[in-house]
Amino acid sequence: MSTTEEELAVDEAPDVEAPESAEASRYAVFIPNTDEGAQLLKPRSQTTARELMREVGSVLRMSEAEAAMLGDLPEDPEEDQTMIINMGPQHPSTHGVLRLMLEMQGEEVLRCKPIIGYLHTGMEKTAESLTFMQGATNVTRMDYLSPLNNELVLSMATEQLLGIDEEIPERAVWIRMLMSELNRMSSHLLFMATNGMDLGAVSMMIYGWREREEVLRFFQEVTGLRMNHNYIRPGGVAADLPPGWRDGVLRLLDLIPPRLDEYDILMTGQPIWRERLQGVGVITPNEALALGATGPIVRSTGVPWDLRRDMPYRRYEELDFDVIVGSYGDAFDRYAIRLAENRESMKIVHQILDKMPDGDYRIQDKKVTPPPRARIDESMEALIHHFKIFTEGFKVPEGEVYVGIESPRGE
Repeated sequence: MSTTEEELAVDEAPDVEAPESAEASRYAVFIPNTDEGAQLLKPRSQTTARELMREVGSVLRMSEAEAAMLGDLPEDPEEDQTMIINMGPQHPSTHGVLRLMLEMQGEEVLRCKPIIGYLHTGMEKTAESLTFMQGATNVTRMDYLSPLNNELVLSMATEQLLGIDEEIPERAVWIRMLMSELNRMSSHLLFMATNGMDLGAVSMMIYGWREREEVLRFFQEVTGLRMNHNYIRPGGVAADLPPGWRDGVLRLLDLIPPRLDEYDILMTGQPIWRERLQGVGVITPNEALALGATGPIVRSTGVPWDLRRDMPYRRYEELDFDVIVGSYGDAFDRYAIRLAENRESMKIVHQILDKMPDGDYRIQDKKVTPPPRARIDESMEALIHHFKIFTEGFKVPEGEVYVGIESPRGE
């Protein structure tokens, strides 16, 4: 190619900057097939100081001045001592839904950039074509470790739009609270299992799954399914608690506490476990609030925010329980909070057992509630009513509501 042709080729591609060094050239050759645009973490030789600061500020949704006040960036190491690697989306701990680009110096993570977009399931778009009766089958899959809490919040929002939120039978309210707290326990138990495995306590994976399995077995007895239940619906719940349900709950409350004590022995007091968690991933209260963090993450920083107490819904104001908070905002606090919240949930479940009333498990409003199964075999009108409820759904007035609950992961 002649000099004139070379100059013309450069002029025709003005957006492509010629690399300034051999290192930049190697990087430029490497990235085209994996480029995620502005999300990509670049080597420091390709990043200005302002861009480095912007990484911190954008993550925390702060101005650069505010981000700078939180602490200096790590000292700029020699680039030949660092490495940029991918964690995920194939990594077992991210199982296909998250890619993290990490700048590593030995085993120390200097910088981290999450690259999102690996879990597009189109649930919001799917919901546009569903009726409100069908909506629970969609949201229950959005958080498959806490499906009942997702069903609950959708049902509460729908009931507000319908104007029937104060008419839900008391038994249905308490059944919902019972199932939500048991779901919190099963979710935190799986956190113990996977967190233990990720950090080297491999046997914890077996123990956490073992206890969670007992909770799921109870869910199956009540809802017919282990996960994705479609049990909590607008107007109440799909079915009443089955015979012997109280004995099933008491069995869980007897079984799990000694197992949590075993977790304390296996992990909480274990020096290697503490070394791998204490002082790691520290988040300050200001950072947590700037990020909009909720649940165990914000409580680990010492902020006592729990919607069950601070903005109580259903009958949580009638229950006695503690809001567990941390002191340092590190990974150990986030682990310890979930372990302690399991015990608090069991305390709540004990009180629910004492307060569980008799009565209907769903509202007796024919516009919202399908007819009893037995009536369908006896009445053509009941059959038509059932068919229309599940095919056309019920009409919900236009409007906008916001409902928040305290799920295992927060608001």
